[in-house]
Amino acid sequence: MEVFYDAFYQNQLFELFWDKSNDGLNVVDLDGNILFVNKISADYANTTMEKMIGKHISNFYPDAVLLKVLENRHALLDKKIHYVAGKKYVVSSYPLYMANKLKGAFSIFKDIKEIDDLNRKIKTLELHLNLNKSEENISSVIGNNGSLKNVVVQARRTVGALGGPRHSIITGQSGVGKTMLANLIYTYAKKVGVVDRNAPFIEVNCAQFTNPDLAAVEIFGSEKGAFTGSMQRKGLFEQANGGILFLDEAHALEHYQTLLLKAIESGKIRRVGGVKEISVDVIIIAASTKNLKEELLPELYQRLAQYQLYLPSLSERSLEEKSSLFDHFVTKYEDVVADLQGIKFHVNFSKEAKDVLLRAVYPRNIRQFRDVINLSIDAASPLISDIGEKKEITATVLVEHMPFEIFREDSETELNTMTQRNGNKINENVEKIINALRAQNLGPRKIADRLKSKGYPIKYYQVAYYLKKNEHNLGN
Repeated sequence: MEVFYDAFYQNQLFELFWDKSNDGLNVVDLDGNILFVNKISADYANTTMEKMIGKHISNFYPDAVLLKVLENRHALLDKKIHYVAGKKYVVSSYPLYMANKLKGAFSIFKDIKEIDDLNRKIKTLELHLNLNKSEENISSVIGNNGSLKNVVVQARRTVGALGGPRHSIITGQSGVGKTMLANLIYTYAKKVGVVDRNAPFIEVNCAQFTNPDLAAVEIFGSEKGAFTGSMQRKGLFEQANGGILFLDEAHALEHYQTLLLKAIESGKIRRVGGVKEISVDVIIIAASTKNLKEELLPELYQRLAQYQLYLPSLSERSLEEKSSLFDHFVTKYEDVVADLQGIKFHVNFSKEAKDVLLRAVYPRNIRQFRDVINLSIDAASPLISDIGEKKEITATVLVEHMPFEIFREDSETELNTMTQRNGNKINENVEKIINALRAQNLGPRKIADRLKSKGYPIKYYQVAYYLKKNEHNLGN
């Protein structure tokens, strides 16, 4: 082997090249002893090149692919390996022949941790997008036979009436699903043939425009030379031609209501800086958290409000509908994990956790309700790196997994009122009882039962709030 060893080192450029390379290199003889490594490989093994030379490859790489190559004399390409300290690399190994005789083997490997991290971030983003994706089927909307029954019927009429499609206004608090309803109208319009299957749905948040000139360019487009640096571009009206233009937060239309009214009345728009009128056929859906009758020009409001659709807040919906929404979001989380991770995921909520969650106050309505459910499941679930090769896992969500901020805003007031003594100070006896029972690992419901038996009628979710607040304060 000495001849082979000497020949291997004749060209110093070879060593220089591999030490400067971003790839790792290991070369072994027929017995698996290391003839050459570069610095990348030594760094991976947390040692030095000098200490590796002459030693068996398995001392540093226990699952070295080189050993399999020596055994079967065939190259092994792009084999992914999990290595110590969370390092991961992809390796290709080849038999090494001299004068048609097998003299050893060599491996070239590349770190793929950054690639894996990027893929993980992409999957996380996909997970987030899929969890927050709007529903597309009206019949699947929870409450379509309850609190939303009339809204759904009216939504269909906006585009499905015999007299043709109409413009419409959607109102309701933030987070009640106005964008979802606009998307459902669009889907239904395609289904009944009011618009083509490939018709555009263009959404714009009108509140994003702080400059009226920029707003006009965005909505109506511009011609080259209309102002310094301007280029010819289509506005949102042209982009939405043949489809639907959804104007969210339409109460911010104040700067360009007149132009919008003209476009609706004439069916034509003129780009900023242009003289040519362009015909457009657009169904407009305007949405707002404010009363648009008070915010828009009377003529514009009359044109847009051919149908007025009001979406109730989460607090206006029945407990049964809230529970159905809860089940929907939990199932959606499980389905998204299955699609993106290939894992059968089972999510269970304790009775206490579900009850507290359903009774909580959500100022941002369904959007916040959904986000709290997702965050609670996140907190109760293992990290991707902890799952290993498991293809089926279960997570149980308890009260302590919920975000502190979601507990009823009035819980503290109610609790203080029930237990106060000497001003606003919480009754020390009640505090001691709660803390003592918590030290016995009792949950909020059992603690509330014990308190009730002692003459303190405190609800279990109020106890949960008190415990959660104390844990939060201790954490800070």
